[in-house]
Amino acid sequence: MTITVSTTPWNSIEADWLIVGICQNDDWGSELQGLDDALGGTLTRLRETGDLNGKAGSKLAIHDAQGIVAKRILLIGLGKPDKLDGARVHKSMMSAVRQISEKQETSVAVGIPADAAGSLSAGVLAQIVATAAVTGPVGQDLYRKEPGRYPLSAVTILTTTDAESEVTSAVSQGAILGEAVNLTRELVNRPAADIYPESFAARAAAMADSCGLKCEVLDEAKLSEEKMGSLLAVAQGSDRPARVVVLEHAGGDANGPTLALVGKGVTFDSGGLSLKTSEGMKTMKCDMAGAATVLGAMSAIARLKLPVNVIGVMGLVENMVSGNSYKLGDVLTARNGTTIEVLNTDAEGRLVLADVLAYAVDRGADKLIDLATLTGACVVALGVEVTGTFTNDESWQSDVLAAAGRSGEHAWPMPMFDHFGELLKSDVADCKNVGPRWGGAITAAKFLEKFVSEKPWVHLDIAGPSFADSNKPHREGGGTGCMVRTLVEVATAF
Repeated sequence: MTITVSTTPWNSIEADWLIVGICQNDDWGSELQGLDDALGGTLTRLRETGDLNGKAGSKLAIHDAQGIVAKRILLIGLGKPDKLDGARVHKSMMSAVRQISEKQETSVAVGIPADAAGSLSAGVLAQIVATAAVTGPVGQDLYRKEPGRYPLSAVTILTTTDAESEVTSAVSQGAILGEAVNLTRELVNRPAADIYPESFAARAAAMADSCGLKCEVLDEAKLSEEKMGSLLAVAQGSDRPARVVVLEHAGGDANGPTLALVGKGVTFDSGGLSLKTSEGMKTMKCDMAGAATVLGAMSAIARLKLPVNVIGVMGLVENMVSGNSYKLGDVLTARNGTTIEVLNTDAEGRLVLADVLAYAVDRGADKLIDLATLTGACVVALGVEVTGTFTNDESWQSDVLAAAGRSGEHAWPMPMFDHFGELLKSDVADCKNVGPRWGGAITAAKFLEKFVSEKPWVHLDIAGPSFADSNKPHREGGGTGCMVRTLVEVATAF
């Protein structure tokens, strides 16, 4: 697919579909008015009948667009101009692209009236549109003979002469972000028979080679040498050996600060001896979404050549059942020397992250973000579309939340009061790996906090938004690629 920028008038652009953003207001700018005139007042008549109202998420297709060059028009509602933000534009554009991507070789032109953009610049709008054009047509049907949708053949983003340079640069960035999101989605959507620690590490190494990242893969012998006893305990019940992947992007000054992105990569989670039900296990191929998100973000950071130092560290294991599985009552020793009493083998992600976070600190991380499909408790608290954030540094969390807002992704801060940490006290070790039932997402975060050596750290619990159980107009079911765009935005501002 090619994405180009054009200053051609909307009524003169050649495309199978012309997608037009419409706000919920009474005033039309020059672009919309010109289009309406070319259509002989069709838009005015649709507005008078109430069929064209501009409400957020509304769609109206004109299949025989007489008077313009494009064959069809899809009018997509953006809502009230004063409420317009990146999240709403992204959702609307995804919905539009998904509606028209069910046929092969479809070309698209996209126009959003300049006076409808509100506080969003032409560049920001173009980046959102480009990202949606890349991600919207891609489904989770990796193993079907007939896919449900197809990549667009060509996309033209319409702009003004004054904004052409800004928009052209933003389109390139948006396409790279879209491809990074799709990489994460693909890895999450593939089953555990295809994506396991060794194969994930191989994909990461291949990606690093293509993007110019430095890559190191730690095998079991190296992990033992590095004293990652907590991570290795989780992996010991599986025939698939554990791996840790370390990616390095040295785009900043040699003595500059280093951002660490750390991902939980449990490529399949049976729950271990604390076995999940069949229902609870059905989607556990997605339990490596944290690692996949780090990999996607690192690919974009490298391709965008961001002037910043970033390391991505991904802990990769399978949590399986065998005679060699780690057991309830076991006491593990993590990399930083902390001893952990295991009271639930299905609380394994935090055991993986414990060692990987400590390793990232030892590699020189100045600030850290970890991502994990960590707790069902966070889904209970925030639902399936919001990421929970937890931190030991309010200022760093504010930076991450601001980046999420600019990226159009939803995140919400959770409390980290000291008394939650008291719930992890053990009689036989330094701590337990689980607390009581209540506040489970917070006690999990308090556990992770023990392994960051007081470095500024934010934990993102993506258990809800990283994997969707059904399709919606604006997004495909399966892996969503959530927080890839946020991580890249954090790195951009770091």
